[in-house]
Amino acid sequence: MANEAPEDRIRVAIDRVRRALSRLDSVGRGTARTQARIRDGLTCEVEDGPWRFTADLPAKAGGMGEGPDPGVYGRAALATCLAAGYSMWAAYHDVPLTSLKVEVEADYDARPEYGVTDEPPGYKAVRWIVEVQSPAAEDEILEVMDLAEARSPFLAVFRDPQKLHREVRINR
Repeated sequence: MANEAPEDRIRVAIDRVRRALSRLDSVGRGTARTQARIRDGLTCEVEDGPWRFTADLPAKAGGMGEGPDPGVYGRAALATCLAAGYSMWAAYHDVPLTSLKVEVEADYDARPEYGVTDEPPGYKAVRWIVEVQSPAAEDEILEVMDLAEARSPFLAVFRDPQKLHREVRINR
C-alpha cells in the first residue's frame, strides 16, 4: 500500500511473521549460507542468495582495496541490526522515532592478526552510540531499545560464544 505509513507496514509485518513463527517450531529455522571466493590475491567476491558484493583488504595490507574489509562488514552488520531492531520495535509499540543513527566503534590491535604477538586476535572493546530524536518519553524509548537489544541476533553474535565448526574439503 503506497500511502501506508512505515510504522503501520512494520507493525503488520511483525504480526504476520510472529503468527507464522508461532504455528510450528520448524518455521523460522534454517541455515544461512554466504560464500566468499578469492578472486585476486585477497579480494573476495561474496554471494548470499541474490546479493553479490566485494570485500578486500587495503593495499597497505596486501589487498587491492576494491571493497570494504571484513571489519567494516562486521561493524555494519551490528550497526544495521541494532538500528533496524530499534526501529522495528519502536514502530510495533507505537513509540515514534523522528530520526535514529547507530554508530559502532571497535577498538582493535592488528598485531595478533599478523603474528606479531601471541595475544588473541579480535576486537578489544565494542561500543555503540545511538542518537535518537523522538517526541516519546525517555523511559519509553529506553524500554524499546532494551527490548530490541535483547532480541538482536548480531548483538548476540558479538556478545555470546557461538558454536563453531570447520569442515575442510580438499580437492586434488
